Amino acid sequence: MIIVIFVVFAAAGFLVSRTLKSKFKKYALTPLKANLSGAEIAKLMLADNQITDVQVVSVEGQLTDHYNPLNKTVNLSPDVYYGRNASAAAVAAHECGHAVQHAKSYAWLNLRSTLVPIQNSASKILNIVLIASLFGGFALGLPYEFVGYIVVGAYGVMTLFTLVTLPVEFDASNRALAWVKTRNIVTPDEYAMSKDALKWAAMTYVVAALAALATLAYYIFIFFGNRD
Repeated sequence: MIIVIFVVFAAAGFLVSRTLKSKFKKYALTPLKANLSGAEIAKLMLADNQITDVQVVSVEGQLTDHYNPLNKTVNLSPDVYYGRNASAAAVAAHECGHAVQHAKSYAWLNLRSTLVPIQNSASKILNIVLIASLFGGFALGLPYEFVGYIVVGAYGVMTLFTLVTLPVEFDASNRALAWVKTRNIVTPDEYAMSKDALKWAAMTYVVAALAALATLAYYIFIFFGNRD
């Protein structure tokens, strides 16, 4: 069953990722009539939201764009940083959406940040238990039921993290789209492209959340499914 879950969601993830890359590549061919680069759009959005302590920087890679709340940087891949197209506009504004969330103490982002170290610890614990279970049964010498609580608890934290990520990502996209539209950064056609690109980007997080839920349900059934 776990193999079936892995294959199904791996296939779904591959299809979504492939579609996302195709959309970004397609919309990157549409030059913005405003003729603004992703970096310029990001700086403008930050300024409009009175955010002066966040830097916009270029990082290597493709689709490596992210906001880092620790050092307050909007990190844009070269295609986005220098790009003057609908895809670049969408991504740059989306990452700035996270900066706005941070500045305004958006509750879901704060919760997600709080869960990061807990999620990392849960992941390490889960890996140790699962690896140990492959060698001579539950090699840790712990009762089966107790191991079940550890596995389900750890994966429950990881699943919660993926679920909390959803409103954070959707809200950042909504902020981005509202701003580029109100600020006349994009034309109606360019807006539609930006919205579609961000929709498919969000779908990657939806697939991850569904995969986590399915896997958590599997572990609950395996360890506790035979209870009366």
